[in-house]
Amino acid sequence: MHTHDLSAWTHSHVFDSGNQAAERGTRRVMWITLAMMAVEIAAGLWFNSMALLADGWHMSSHALAIGLSAFAYAAARRMATDARFTFGTWKIEVLAAFASAIFLIGVAALMVVGSVERLFSPQPIHYQEAMIVTAVGLLVNLACALILGGAHHHGHDDAHGHHHHDHDHGHHHHDINLRSAYLHVLADAATSVLAIVALAGGWWLGWSWLDPVMGLVGAVLVGRWAIGLMRQSGTVLLDREMDHPVVDEVREVLAEFDHGEDGTRVTDLHVWRVGRKQFACIASLVTHDPALTPRHVRQALSVHEELVHVSVEISLCDNGGGDGARPQRRRH
Repeated sequence: MHTHDLSAWTHSHVFDSGNQAAERGTRRVMWITLAMMAVEIAAGLWFNSMALLADGWHMSSHALAIGLSAFAYAAARRMATDARFTFGTWKIEVLAAFASAIFLIGVAALMVVGSVERLFSPQPIHYQEAMIVTAVGLLVNLACALILGGAHHHGHDDAHGHHHHDHDHGHHHHDINLRSAYLHVLADAATSVLAIVALAGGWWLGWSWLDPVMGLVGAVLVGRWAIGLMRQSGTVLLDREMDHPVVDEVREVLAEFDHGEDGTRVTDLHVWRVGRKQFACIASLVTHDPALTPRHVRQALSVHEELVHVSVEISLCDNGGGDGARPQRRRH
């Protein structure tokens, strides 16, 4: 029995190289958020301020979600060669983003509950103290946003040093996991800005009702971001991307082989995402042309670098025997 070298016919299933800049950035932001959380909780206990304590515990949810993003990057990297993952480990990051969206919805719900309570049961507010801590929190959030923004640009530049079709025109973050961490920081920053506006109105104009109203405004804003993130990550997790522009381009290539009733027909097509900008494809064709092979189809599809895993099945119909079409399948 001969031993054959199959290296020419096999390939790695590590489709996404990860985002090391984002992994480092989310880890740094997690520690910064944890430090700020600890400071706010300690200050709340020292000054006997429920507002500071509440904000401190509120930051713990963001720290947890951002920590989940950092963990997802590390897990996807460490298990990248685990054969149990049929199409790689990138969706660990997407799953973390989906969980992060749920955390954001929880944050929005807590903001609604807290704001409604304050509307019906106003509490005395230490305006000066609260404004100082909120302003410090805002500066910390802006620093974290800069770190994650830098990670996004660095990771985007490193991921594709060669020509690549850009299909995600509407998204500033191709990395869904990084976007989820960024939204948590952005949500905290937005609520800090709204809080400063509310505190200033209460301190200078006596509008104590502005604080809970701004809380409700912030809750709606955060809730909308969370739903958008959930929709984006859920679409990838459920492989509901047959309306993606890359699918239309695949259909255009396959249409070149479709020569009508007496020629070749595309009978089945599946395209799904296996990386930030990488896709897998399964195509089935039926033909009367014995010269058409899966290699021809794969070669035609190779112009799209997004397609990193392509499987082609061709069923050859032989009508010459008079017994009807007899499909002979060829796969590659």
